[in-house]
Amino acid sequence: MRLAIALAVIAAPAFAEDQLTAEEFEAYATGRTLTYALGGQVYGIEQYLPGRRVLWAFAGDECRRGTWYEEGKEICFVYEQDSTPQCWTFHRKGDGIAARFAGDAPGSELSEVAQTPEPLSCTGPDVGV
Repeated sequence: MRLAIALAVIAAPAFAEDQLTAEEFEAYATGRTLTYALGGQVYGIEQYLPGRRVLWAFAGDECRRGTWYEEGKEICFVYEQDSTPQCWTFHRKGDGIAARFAGDAPGSELSEVAQTPEPLSCTGPDVGV
């Protein structure tokens, strides 16, 4: 257990050094649809639209429209179905990015596992963009 904590503390500064600014995140994500995984399982997919608008879907769920904004060093998302801000930090990871929910411990990051310029395919009442 102590080794895991020590490794997390050692890894944390490197993760922080690779943190994307809001401008870097916007330049990277806008016009793309990114798929994120947690522990090797697809967690969700988000399409990043111009004007800091997004379309998000948990794996197998309906799409949710939202927007994002910068809050300090975090990027916060607000969706139509829930106005509670969901704040994250985004970091470079290999050829992609990783996202850590505000306050979560190291090792709990979502990793980008796929990207496409194609729009998110939505199911349910709000089909399409």
